Amino acid sequence: MIFDELSRHGVVPVIAIDDPGSALPLADALIAGGLPVAEITFRTAAARDTIIAMATHRPQMIVGSGTVLTEAQVDDSIAAGARFALSPGLDQAVLAHAKGRGLPFAPGIMTPSDLQAALRADCRMVKFFPAVAAGGTDMLKSIAAPYAHTGLGFNPTGGITLATLGDWLAIPQVRAVGGTWIATRADIAAGNWDRIVANARAAVAAVARIRGAG
Repeated sequence: MIFDELSRHGVVPVIAIDDPGSALPLADALIAGGLPVAEITFRTAAARDTIIAMATHRPQMIVGSGTVLTEAQVDDSIAAGARFALSPGLDQAVLAHAKGRGLPFAPGIMTPSDLQAALRADCRMVKFFPAVAAGGTDMLKSIAAPYAHTGLGFNPTGGITLATLGDWLAIPQVRAVGGTWIATRADIAAGNWDRIVANARAAVAAVARIRGAG
């Protein structure tokens, strides 16, 4: 399952990109950093073309879509070659459409009620968002505990940094965190590929160290 592949990496770079011409240099930077994963968010008009470029020309990348809010964006994700999708919130109609199209989908949750709605929709992964603003690791531990027996995995995203990565990965139900710091919108626009390579390498090393210690 695709979410198992994301879990093996431990971090999913969350990308907002403005120019699809930067798609391949970005993919190459992530690959060079040992983190061939990207969640390309539909926050920009370049998302669809970026996913197409990465999926077509860098097949070793695990490319998904993020900020998927509508059924049309589910369709766009699939047409572009996305292998998974995530949303900041939970919309049953969008979930049902993604399920019907066979697209692995992780909705955003903040509360136990959200979790139960996700379970009812047969989700295997949910996005805890906005992770830090919603109460951080203490909040996630508290709401995840009653559902631990379900096997539901979490992808906390929002405000997490390299320095706090270990706190999140220490939670058993956390499969991978969303890493907005790895390839920022500003660094992509400026072509700071070396910085992105370094950020990816640091994240990979941190995950190995954290999991090795566990």
